[in-house]
Amino acid sequence: MRLALLGLGLIGGSVARAARAAGWHVTAWTPSGAGPRIALEQGAIDVAAPTLGDAVGGADLVVLAAPPGACVELLGALAGAGGATLRSGVVITDVASTKALLAERAASLGLRYVGGHPMAGREASGFDAGSIDLLRDRPWVVVPPPAGDEAAVALVEDLARACGARPVRMTAIDHDVAVAAISHLPLVVAAALVEAVAGAPGAPVPAGWPAASALAASGWAGATRLARGDPTMGAGIAATNAGPLAAAVRSMRDRLAEWLLLLEAGAGEGPPDEVALRERFSAARARLEGGG
Repeated sequence: MRLALLGLGLIGGSVARAARAAGWHVTAWTPSGAGPRIALEQGAIDVAAPTLGDAVGGADLVVLAAPPGACVELLGALAGAGGATLRSGVVITDVASTKALLAERAASLGLRYVGGHPMAGREASGFDAGSIDLLRDRPWVVVPPPAGDEAAVALVEDLARACGARPVRMTAIDHDVAVAAISHLPLVVAAALVEAVAGAPGAPVPAGWPAASALAASGWAGATRLARGDPTMGAGIAATNAGPLAAAVRSMRDRLAEWLLLLEAGAGEGPPDEVALRERFSAARARLEGGG
């Protein structure tokens, strides 16, 4: 099976390593060409294509492995002159974090597209951050086209299994609402936490930040880990999933308002109700453990 990867960062590089090890023929292209050259030297791909057209020519499956906004642009390129070498019946998929906008764009261009999203990652980026087992035993969301195309869907699921992942079929909107809650909201919250403690953009550094920074340990590192990720990727995610993400942010805002009421209860008359606070912490813990 001939696979063309357009993009070769953390996820694209991991897909390349795993797919090639599983026997797929892998060609890769990026605008700079740097990642594919390194991947070719390391034996992670078969061909480092000099142009987009060279990459997709003869491919059975084309994978857009770029930030969401760049994937939208790549769909346009494949529907235009950049896709002149596409063979008839080629399937196009992606590994981006949002699906509805890409599915709508692909449909409007008449491309044979199946949405995809491997549910794995880390804050590091670039080809060198990937690994052959990054996707192993992880869900890989597959979004079938509305009109149905079982052969195309099966090909994307074959790639997921070749990478050791578990295909999970979902609609585009169900996917976007779900990842807005468990992936994109945490990204925004991590950035907002940094702004709240270390200073918002354009604002002076809070007087207490130097001392707090010197004391910060694993709790701070874990809570802000996502804020250390690629800003371009984060912006693309937020822009292409703005509706579901805004709804998730509103829900977070409402919960924080409830916490604020608990903390300010009895202000000037003593500390807040510790029993009520414990109940709130206990309820959150129970939800994570599957109860309540």
